[in-house]
Amino acid sequence: MSSAEGLPPGGRWHYEYITPDLVQGERVERVIYEGRTAYQSVIVQDTALFGRSLVLDGKTQSTALDEFVYHESLVQPSMVTHPEPRTVFVAGGGEGATIREVLSYDSVERVVMVDIDREVVDLCKEHLGGHHEGAFEDPRLELRHLDALRYLERTDERYDVAIIDVPDPLEGGPAHLLYTAEFYRLLMRRLKDSGMMAAQSGPTGPAFFSQCFSVVANTIGAVFPASYPYEAFTPSFGSTWGFVIGSLGPDPTALSPRAVDSRLSERTDRELRHFDGITHRGMFSLPRYLRRGLAEETRLITEAAPLFVP
Repeated sequence: MSSAEGLPPGGRWHYEYITPDLVQGERVERVIYEGRTAYQSVIVQDTALFGRSLVLDGKTQSTALDEFVYHESLVQPSMVTHPEPRTVFVAGGGEGATIREVLSYDSVERVVMVDIDREVVDLCKEHLGGHHEGAFEDPRLELRHLDALRYLERTDERYDVAIIDVPDPLEGGPAHLLYTAEFYRLLMRRLKDSGMMAAQSGPTGPAFFSQCFSVVANTIGAVFPASYPYEAFTPSFGSTWGFVIGSLGPDPTALSPRAVDSRLSERTDRELRHFDGITHRGMFSLPRYLRRGLAEETRLITEAAPLFVP
């Protein structure tokens, strides 16, 4: 194959299905690790554009080029909105970048991170230092290798903020039960008064949002008294990417850009590359097609209420 023929040049390429009809490809410069754990396939690789990347079950989880967009988007809106986040629960987040963002807050006293796959976490500790930046060594962190659903069933501890950073809900995958109404109801019971949760929720592009995002958004909306969907463009994922906050009180959309910037300067000295007050406002300003799509999904669920158990 040659580029002159309109085909990729030689060498190893990473191909990833964005949809069954759309493939994104990138040249691989070096494979750091490739294998299987007890739960999933794992590739850690250096690629020509996105740099050091983590791929689980064939799906890119984060890359050196744009992981800051994803992780700041996942963590910062709920952390900056909560009045005073002291205790935080994290499900998944093997790269360590999620806890990196959480632990940047001076108010945080304790973080419990529960990731079922010890082998993936160990690989990330070794090979993704640019992601976690030493966060695993923070004494405020308690790291457990358990199923997050089972952990929450067995603990009585309550948290100010919960962050759900697990892979997409592939059938038979290690995370599919963490996208159910059962899990969100349990999580809500483990939040303190004024508690908040945020979950990564899949692609939000025009051809993609019904794959996962609309289901997650409507499920969280059916469980929590208030929910707030938002998105950010993450190039390595091939789409804008969705997140959903479920809240027992605080409203992220009520904060002005100035208020967000003021809270950030008071609460953390981490220099953010993506998130600030203007970005915060923009992420919650969903495009019309997405708002209409979510409304239509809600209507269909409501009409099917006898068959739907939130």
